[in-house]
Amino acid sequence: MAQLSDDRYAFGGALLPLAEAQARITNAHAVKARVETVPLAAAIGRVLAGNAVAPIDLPPTDNSAVDGFVLYFDDLSTDAPTTLPIHGRAAAGAAPPGRLPRGRALRIFTGAVIPDGPDTVLMQEDCRVDADRVTVQPGISRGANRRPAGEDIARGAVALQAGRRLMPPDIGLLAALGFVHAEVRTRLRVVLFSTGDEIAAPPAPLRPGQVYDANRPMLAALLHRLGADFIDGGILPDTPAATQQALRSAAREADLVIASGGVSTGEEDHVRAAIAAVGRLEFWRVAIKPGRPVALGVLDGTPLLGLPGNPVAAFVTFAAIGRPLFDRLAGATHVPPPRFLVRSAFAYRKKAGRREYVRVRIDADGAAHRYPKEGAGILTSLTGSDALLELPEPMTVLAPGDPAPCIPLGLLYG
Repeated sequence: MAQLSDDRYAFGGALLPLAEAQARITNAHAVKARVETVPLAAAIGRVLAGNAVAPIDLPPTDNSAVDGFVLYFDDLSTDAPTTLPIHGRAAAGAAPPGRLPRGRALRIFTGAVIPDGPDTVLMQEDCRVDADRVTVQPGISRGANRRPAGEDIARGAVALQAGRRLMPPDIGLLAALGFVHAEVRTRLRVVLFSTGDEIAAPPAPLRPGQVYDANRPMLAALLHRLGADFIDGGILPDTPAATQQALRSAAREADLVIASGGVSTGEEDHVRAAIAAVGRLEFWRVAIKPGRPVALGVLDGTPLLGLPGNPVAAFVTFAAIGRPLFDRLAGATHVPPPRFLVRSAFAYRKKAGRREYVRVRIDADGAAHRYPKEGAGILTSLTGSDALLELPEPMTVLAPGDPAPCIPLGLLYG
């Protein structure tokens, strides 16, 4: 395959560092998702389009955190028990009684509004009640067990930032603030292809040399977890004309086009060349393993992402490059998955200048054991592992006992 004259990362050239590839995504691509209003019950997993500002204090009023008695701290003795007459009661959901007179205690229940005046609540377990009088021991602090208005969030404060992918606790917070709708980003439309004459889709029988397609189902599942509306583009044959036409057509109806396979340097690898032919190739060949031959381009404003054909490489490059790109287009704030330090149970050597992801299983003692088969086409290396050990570019040697960062696979599923 001829080297593209404007592709300084083409075969034989320098590999693009992963951090630079991710920075290019942030700098070169704008949000494509639009804004719509949906009922709060339908907002789970959607991306918040604007800041959600609290219209009320939460809680709206000062209230009791416990069942007990509310009183004035200054009525209490500091070195002896204090006995006070009980003056009424306050229950959750009821209108607050009038101002409590000094030298009195009010029976109060969890969540009930604290009336004007008293400032401290005693738990009922710390009190002794005799008929209409209550005795409390010294040692309580001023303001104890009192939840002030706005303690959770104050009126006018930003409750949730724009770009947040709404999770169940977020829905709960919005509901507590009185929201019944949410302004969210529309779902991204993604066209998904696999490529190659060696790929078949079940239940069709396999011809000699064919394998069933794993990449489209796997990537479709990842996109589903991210809330995308994806269109199944099918399997593209290994011809330049068909690949170019499919990319042109998909770019007209989608916010993002993803193809797996056909991005390496073989004579039957046509995706990278097709991206360059019908659009603009932004980068190709990133310094990661597995997944070096990954390509990103643009056609009429629609990003075209070419992932490797090997399933493990497709998974890793989607996590490292496809997910940041998806989040950028969706208007979501991309939050890299947290890394956790584990102890290597094996020795490993790698090239400097390349970030490598090693499939491992973490045992009960926090030691990482390498999966015994490391090929980029071995799907059981993902199903049989529970984390990726992330080895940074400068590292060349990992010895048993060395600490290394790992990413649990579950955090990469969306």
